[in-house]
Amino acid sequence: MVILVATEKPFAPVAVKQIREITEKAGCILRLLENYKDVSELLSAVSDADALIVRSDIVNAQVLDAAGKLKIVVRAGAGYDNLDLQACSARNIVAMNTPGQNSNAVAELAFEMMLFQARGGFAGKSGTELRGKTLGLHAFGNVPKYMAEIARGFGMTVFAFDPFIDHEIISGAGVKPCNTAEDLYSGCQYISIHMPANDKTKRSIGYDLLKRMPSGAVLVNTARKEIIDEEGLLRIFAERSDLKYLADVEPDSKAVFQEKYPGRFIFTAKKMGAQTEEANINAGVAAARQIVDFFETGNEKFRLNK
Repeated sequence: MVILVATEKPFAPVAVKQIREITEKAGCILRLLENYKDVSELLSAVSDADALIVRSDIVNAQVLDAAGKLKIVVRAGAGYDNLDLQACSARNIVAMNTPGQNSNAVAELAFEMMLFQARGGFAGKSGTELRGKTLGLHAFGNVPKYMAEIARGFGMTVFAFDPFIDHEIISGAGVKPCNTAEDLYSGCQYISIHMPANDKTKRSIGYDLLKRMPSGAVLVNTARKEIIDEEGLLRIFAERSDLKYLADVEPDSKAVFQEKYPGRFIFTAKKMGAQTEEANINAGVAAARQIVDFFETGNEKFRLNK
């Protein structure tokens, strides 16, 4: 079996070493396509691959059509909007992700942005503290669980809303469950968003929710930019000078924020949530193990498509 690792943003060398050890021990051939500049390189490299590991690389119908032998593609990370699941299903290709492998890295980044903003960007001026503040988690998957743990260390009170998670599970993690998103946004000084981007969530966070946030509130987005209704966000920013927006992805309206709202936002230069050595290793190694397990036992535990 040929396993191709195709990454515009390569894994760390130590991660590649472990991926190679896992795959070659299973009798597979590992090939690397790193730092490629054009999709034509990917189309050529994938032509004889039985399995494909990617990070944020786009795997669409064009790529899949070039991959005549492909049986499985694994996104090394939690978010999978770069995988065309419908196209995978149409070609009987299994698509997976590696949930939980970069969760702590994303949670820590959220708090790093929160601390940086609370202390005024470390510019020498007086700031505020996180202790005693309220944190609202919109969704309660792997990343929010780490955030709740960190928040308790800071002395914050944590709330969460997730219509797909039983209140008992949320309460069992030391978090106060909310019945509605409106309740969450109305009662918390910090709101951290952790939903996937899909047809139901895209542009779901907009003016009607954001206007409920208390004075001085901060919206934190380490998920996907598509979840935010940017028109609604800009509208509430124009109406309320007390609100802040921290995002691990630049919005399409970045230039408007820079022009009109300096000091009220933090945007990372690129998607940084999983950019730690530990997350890099964890996600890549998990992807390799899932592929080997799939070929050896047929395990489809993390399958995304039907």
